[in-house]
Amino acid sequence: MCRWLAYTGTPVLLDTVLYKPVHSLIDQSLHSRMGVETTNGDGFGVGWYAPDNGTPAIVREIGPAWSNRNLREIADHVRSPLFFAHIRATTGTPVQQTNCHPFRHGRWMWMHNGGITDFHRIRRELALAVDPELFLDIEGSTDSEMMFYLALTFGLEQDPPGAVARMVGMVERTGHEHGVEFPLQMTVAVTNGQQTWAFRYSSEGASRSLYYSTEVEALRALHPDMAFLREVSDETRLIVSEPLGDLPGAWNEVPESSYGVVGRKGEDDLLPFTPQPV
Repeated sequence: MCRWLAYTGTPVLLDTVLYKPVHSLIDQSLHSRMGVETTNGDGFGVGWYAPDNGTPAIVREIGPAWSNRNLREIADHVRSPLFFAHIRATTGTPVQQTNCHPFRHGRWMWMHNGGITDFHRIRRELALAVDPELFLDIEGSTDSEMMFYLALTFGLEQDPPGAVARMVGMVERTGHEHGVEFPLQMTVAVTNGQQTWAFRYSSEGASRSLYYSTEVEALRALHPDMAFLREVSDETRLIVSEPLGDLPGAWNEVPESSYGVVGRKGEDDLLPFTPQPV
């Protein structure tokens, strides 16, 4: 499958999160502890927002993240208050730039770990459910991008949790109609540059790993010697496929069938997630 992280909070160099932690995303590209595959080398992507621009910049490459000089260069020079990073292990679709995450539509970004079971069997029906005007913007061939455009079709820009719930309902109904017992496996992050939503769900009830960081104020009390914690605001949050290190008290597992929302000003919540029929 894949590994990903979403950061929001005090503007930091991408290097601070992508490379410096003991079990950073770059380390996970070679030595994932909780993923289906240990190695995630089928491409990567980073997407970030500048403080004065509502549209995210995205860089995606087909090679492995651990040896990419362009990623190293970007990470050393780009500072952002909100960014996504994703390392890919393909589930069958080609290794090509348009299949790398995150995906972008206007000010929105989306990334995914998991898969639609037997996607090749139900892909046509899912594609026909996408709004015709939105369908023109689909560039790749992944189930992940299809899920994004289905969510956009079902109202992502107005109601992200509801749109994702309707997307999941559509995928599950279509899968069941084709005899697929457990159609969907997903952890998903989506953002509009102001708020970030993260979802953990699978049809089987055995979802891929997903964690969120403990509130910075509590971490400062636990680890007063950590300089990094003194430099970021109380609103800073990380959502990750697997913890970036072994710092006690730093990471909390996202419960099964739930989603979280994090705002730029520190508003956050954790709520149950239930698919909605379409």
